[in-house]
Amino acid sequence: MTARKITIEPVTRIEGHAKVTIHMKEDNTVDRAYMHVNEFRGFEKFCEGRLYFEMPQITARICGICPVSHHLAAAKAGDALSGQTPPRPANLLRELMHMGQVIQSHGMHFFELAGPDLLLGFDANPETRNIIGLINANPDLTVKAVQLRKFGQEIIKTLGGRRIHPVFAIPGGVNKALTLQERDDILKNSDAAIATLRIGLQIIKDWAQKNMEDINKFAVFPTGYFGLTTPDNGLELYDGDIRLIGRDGAQLERFPVANYLDHIQEHVEPWSYLKFPFYKKMGYPDGVYRVGPLGRLNLAEKIDTPLANDELKIFKSLNKGKPVENTLYYHYARLIECLFAVERVSVLCADPDILSTDILNTRKDFKGHGVGVIEAPRGTLIHDYTADEGGKLLKVNLIVSTGHNNWAMSTAVESVAKTYVMGPNVQEGMLNRVEAAIRAYDPCLSCSTHAVGQMPIQLDIVAPDGTLVKTLTRD
Repeated sequence: MTARKITIEPVTRIEGHAKVTIHMKEDNTVDRAYMHVNEFRGFEKFCEGRLYFEMPQITARICGICPVSHHLAAAKAGDALSGQTPPRPANLLRELMHMGQVIQSHGMHFFELAGPDLLLGFDANPETRNIIGLINANPDLTVKAVQLRKFGQEIIKTLGGRRIHPVFAIPGGVNKALTLQERDDILKNSDAAIATLRIGLQIIKDWAQKNMEDINKFAVFPTGYFGLTTPDNGLELYDGDIRLIGRDGAQLERFPVANYLDHIQEHVEPWSYLKFPFYKKMGYPDGVYRVGPLGRLNLAEKIDTPLANDELKIFKSLNKGKPVENTLYYHYARLIECLFAVERVSVLCADPDILSTDILNTRKDFKGHGVGVIEAPRGTLIHDYTADEGGKLLKVNLIVSTGHNNWAMSTAVESVAKTYVMGPNVQEGMLNRVEAAIRAYDPCLSCSTHAVGQMPIQLDIVAPDGTLVKTLTRD
């Protein structure tokens, strides 16, 4: 057998476009495997020249899955740039919308995107390993999963007027107060959401018990962990300082979000449009870290809601208090965060200020530069804007959740390929496991790709019989 290349394209059940190439050796084992992010968006560049207060509406169009995350991060950057600190009720309402985003995104990912692998099996027929297969296998659970996502989406719609690309947050606050009836309508479905998440948590625990051998060999590797934190190192999804811990769990840094460029830098590889962030003091690749549910729970020493905190204690016991390195535990961490978000909805709705009409600060102390950071479902999202005295944007920098995880996803792909893929008879289930390494991070590739200048291109000319005639490249 001669050396050959296996291509998985497209990677399925993710948001955006990616492919995987697996390079085989002559002995039928894997030599190298790469995750290629092969789409280009360029939002950073074409936002230049826009007015800063337009950004909550423009950047929400980056993604249809997590528009709320970009919407709120942009508004927070606008707050800082214009010097308009939102009133407390406005921050409560923004956070409430954000909880709706976390619920709908995490719920959809666990049940509809990762669910077919976990509930039907990595080796199930791909014709049935999908949402239709889940409906046929367990219609009652599938309906509950859809209702969970609807719960989150309805919170977004109630506040923002629609489920996708809401119109709500603006520099200095929000443009709509919450009514008593709207609040009560939101709370009506919280118990059902918690009940569905309890089912999901039991599913992942039972699955983990039966599949511990896979969990312990499926892309397990050490990294740092990065994300927002409360003042006492609790789980935080909306606001706070950034905390970075090392591979041993010890704190490396804690800093205000505006100082992020003092601590992180981006590395570039020629085979991907997606950059590789890392911790400056340790360099690349020693300073790589992970974000998102697994990263945030490794960072958190507690959760300020009772049910999620009980689950956090179980999570922490998985590696005896040290960071949990198993990629497949992203799914467990995601459900714990979703449970926290549902509990947090009730806490926010019980706050008397949630019904206040003091929702906008119109007094400006213009700074010309602002950074907005939020924990999107997939991880830490950074919006950084610089504007002239008229408010026109001169520079925009976006570091999105999927970008932070790029090294980890690429490493997971190669690790899983080397563990499970063996020739010459390569089975579809082997390749699905490679895709599942990417799915665990729930990447949003449409959010993550941006570049300036000439883009590298590789063009393969292939004959009708499939043989490669010529390859043209532009570096």
